[in-house]
Amino acid sequence: MHYVITGSIGHTGKPITEGLVKAGHTVTVVTTKPENAAAIEALGAQPAVGSVEDADFLKQAFADADAVYLLIPGKWGVTGWRAFQNRIIDNYVAAIEANDIRFAVLLSSIGADLGEGTGPVDGLYDAEQKLTKVPGLNSKFLRPSYFMYNLFSQIDLVKGAGIMGSNFGDDPVVLTHTSDIADVALQELLNLDFTGHQVRYIASDERTGAEIAQVLGAAIGKPATPWVVFTDEQTKEGMLQAGLNDEMASAYTKMGKSIRNGRMQGDFFLNKPSYGKVKLEEFAQNEFAPAFGA
Repeated sequence: MHYVITGSIGHTGKPITEGLVKAGHTVTVVTTKPENAAAIEALGAQPAVGSVEDADFLKQAFADADAVYLLIPGKWGVTGWRAFQNRIIDNYVAAIEANDIRFAVLLSSIGADLGEGTGPVDGLYDAEQKLTKVPGLNSKFLRPSYFMYNLFSQIDLVKGAGIMGSNFGDDPVVLTHTSDIADVALQELLNLDFTGHQVRYIASDERTGAEIAQVLGAAIGKPATPWVVFTDEQTKEGMLQAGLNDEMASAYTKMGKSIRNGRMQGDFFLNKPSYGKVKLEEFAQNEFAPAFGA
């Protein structure tokens, strides 16, 4: 089997590529950076250097693929984020159709069932919907919960104010580590036993804001660090001060609000999966604490 992996060799792309190569498959990895080519080749895969914003490049990169792993890359500073997401998924769809590919695994998100009110996730609703309309394509939509890596944003808050927080956290927040995402994606790509269009939720742990602060705080020697639930206005202002543009600050504030009011995690709890292997304590000790001390 031949696979094409988008997202280069990041948190999910690298372990997925390693797993597919180990299983004896051929793999092409799409990357925007020429300097990644040697590392991709060292994994036993073939680099395809170019931009997912280039539709013609993608059609060539997807040639001869039996299955593709799709993600929409982050692009900080972009305006019209949802329109950007739609341009990327349109390019993916065109490349899939041009090469008659029959299997796609999309890295989506909790909240992608809603379509409105989840900020940066709204465009993933569009992505899922567009893939369902591709004739003959079998799609698996992976919907992980709130990334543990998002908690790195708490570091400056702890150092500057001695607190952690956001505009959510009174109720449990479902957390996902990217290694658990990679495990699930690899399993789906190896099996290719899904038909039609299916959703799979992914999660690693579940904690309230106060519990998150206690675990992360303990890892950095500050176990009494409180979690503060900010107003939406305070949250947006903090993001603006951190350098986000107004559109993105508003979008992430909306996402936090949708976690707080239960909408974003609603369908997840109705279809709750088995949780993955990485718990918050492991992330705190192995990743958050070193980043805090760096």
